[in-house]
Amino acid sequence: MSDTKQQLEKIIADSVLELATADEEGLRNIEVRLLGRKGEVNRVLSAMNGLDAARRAELGAAVNAAKQELEQAIAHRRAALGAELSAELAENDWIDTTEPGTASAAGHKHPTNAAIEKMSALFERIGFRRARYNEAEFDHYAFESLNMPKDHPARDDWETFFLDAPENKKWGKQVMTPHTSNAQGHEMERRRPPIRMVSFGKTYRRQSDVTHLTMFHQFEGLVIDRGINLTHLRGTLDHFAKGYFGADRKTRLRPHHFKFTEPSFEVDISCGLCNGTGWLANDTGQMANGTPCRVCKSGWLELGGAGMVHPNVLRSGGIDPRLFSGFAFGWGVERTMMMAAGMRIPDIRLIYNNDLHFLNQF
Repeated sequence: MSDTKQQLEKIIADSVLELATADEEGLRNIEVRLLGRKGEVNRVLSAMNGLDAARRAELGAAVNAAKQELEQAIAHRRAALGAELSAELAENDWIDTTEPGTASAAGHKHPTNAAIEKMSALFERIGFRRARYNEAEFDHYAFESLNMPKDHPARDDWETFFLDAPENKKWGKQVMTPHTSNAQGHEMERRRPPIRMVSFGKTYRRQSDVTHLTMFHQFEGLVIDRGINLTHLRGTLDHFAKGYFGADRKTRLRPHHFKFTEPSFEVDISCGLCNGTGWLANDTGQMANGTPCRVCKSGWLELGGAGMVHPNVLRSGGIDPRLFSGFAFGWGVERTMMMAAGMRIPDIRLIYNNDLHFLNQF
């Protein structure tokens, strides 16, 4: 038993000398060699074999005391090493907490998202509720509920993206919605008048040129209530034009034909470059005769479509056209954004080319 105690005392004495000069790696090695599962201290316990209970208890107590002493010595050395490192960092690698930091690179909203937020806010001010409906849509909501017959050109494979999906017996084939007007049928089924909705969403068409994309954004406005007429439509369009484009801009309704509105109109907005005159001003601010506006050439820019909701569309949505009337309007977000003052985007495809040199301008 005395030999075992002497062995433990020698282990402790030798470790004190090693710990005094050990670095972090050496400290880990000493800890494993002395206190590990197969370390020197645990090997001393092998001497317990063959001892009676009293001697085993005495030997166990001695081993536990040695372990505690070694653990304290190792912890003390580790704390000393930490203090030395902190002192070294404070001396050689100090930080001035009052010095301004370096800001990390931050992105910004895509111009289309920023435009949608501004447009949405303008309609919400006059009581419109924001909604969004399906991008993958059934034929019924994309065409039939909007009073489009089976032979309408928009339902041709060369105009609309039809999905390779099972046809629904009630709602028909599935398509990538070619316009946000599909929101009208859904909204009338889900809500009873009065309805005042604006829906933003992605739309898909087989088109690609300087003013068209295969994927672009539209917004659809729908108002249905008793006594709704064209003056309400005109007032809503003027509110949007003045809020989005500027207080001096005006709208014009030009007769057109859409299957889902009657009467139907193309909506024009006065040109911001020539102030709706069709002629450019010279350096003195006077109209320069013979110099037509290079943007509009007539004083007006085409914005989109609008009209009074067709009675058949109301009936399809479960609303009696003898009691209620309404108006709808819808056009492209990107096209509208391109008409804003100062934008001067010559090709709609630039918006989605992921060119940071272009996008960082906005």
